[in-house]
Amino acid sequence: MNMKVALVGAGLIGQSVAHLLHETGDFEIVAFDRDENALALLDSQGIPTRRVDLADTPALRQALNGFDALVNALPYYLAIKVASAAKAAGVHYFDLTEDVRATHAIRAIAEDSELAFMPQCGLAPGFIGIVAHALAKRLDDVREVKMRVGALPEFPTNALKYNLTWSIDGLINEYCQPCEAIRDGRTQWVQPLEGVEHFSLDGIEYEAFNTSGGLGTLCETLAGKVETLDYKSVRYPGHRDLMKFLLGDLRMSFDRDGLKTMLKRAVPSTAQDVVLIFVTVTGMRCGQLVQDVFTRKIFAKDACGTPMSAIQITTAGAICAELDLFREGVLPQSGFVRQEQVPLDAFLGNRFGKLYEGANVVATARQFALA
Repeated sequence: MNMKVALVGAGLIGQSVAHLLHETGDFEIVAFDRDENALALLDSQGIPTRRVDLADTPALRQALNGFDALVNALPYYLAIKVASAAKAAGVHYFDLTEDVRATHAIRAIAEDSELAFMPQCGLAPGFIGIVAHALAKRLDDVREVKMRVGALPEFPTNALKYNLTWSIDGLINEYCQPCEAIRDGRTQWVQPLEGVEHFSLDGIEYEAFNTSGGLGTLCETLAGKVETLDYKSVRYPGHRDLMKFLLGDLRMSFDRDGLKTMLKRAVPSTAQDVVLIFVTVTGMRCGQLVQDVFTRKIFAKDACGTPMSAIQITTAGAICAELDLFREGVLPQSGFVRQEQVPLDAFLGNRFGKLYEGANVVATARQFALA
């Protein structure tokens, strides 16, 4: 029997989720939004839609009658309302939020529920945590876990060396909120835009710095089991200094709406992007100090006959893979579901998870013995 899915939010990522799920024939997908233009685009491609004010919790709850699951592709600040509506309507819940506060609230909503609530199902948080946890489990004793992800323009031209490839609200939020980390075995909060480091991959120079939300629930899962755990966003060199100037010196962190307007006016979007994933896990195995490395470099390409940017492919592909694994019974069927509960092999073997592979992907998984 097909799973009936309510897709809440028909923006850039929502459109991609709709196409991927609709293409399989195993999901009855209906897209909800209040933007008539976004819905019209899906209607023209044969995907059913329904106009709903998604900020109106009672209206959303009523619209959810008869559905099996809800996929939330809205901005992070609506996640709690949408999760509450899902619980009230008796449907399973999946989202893409990177917001720590929203995730904690959704966990409380999921407590003792017969429904499954699975937030953070995107790239980071999401896939990056699945990889890090899988690598950590291969070690007898884990010393250090480093998680690095970048959604970057393939051809940077402006001073920021950046283009808008995903949610501006999410981008600003991760640049402004405190970041979880484990240092010297203790969980602590670190400041966003700090902890700058530089590295090169495939001959290209990058910088990385603290941003919020990318660890998901890994700090709790690996508490007492790892000395160092952190997540950093990857950008081209120079980006962090300019953002720190905007957010700190010009105090735009206190005027997020103004910053959003500025970025939308001045920084173009692009579909010619690249997603960089870089995870290293160091520790002991069979008495030897080793390091496992997992990398992916994913470019924009066609998926299901539709051109998609790299961030669309990785974000929509991840949540679709996890929904598909849930449908197949691979994941827990009730309560709060963490990303770490997703088996990496099952994810990569899934029809949607395979979007992380292919001819346009440079993929390596290497193990080094350290002297």
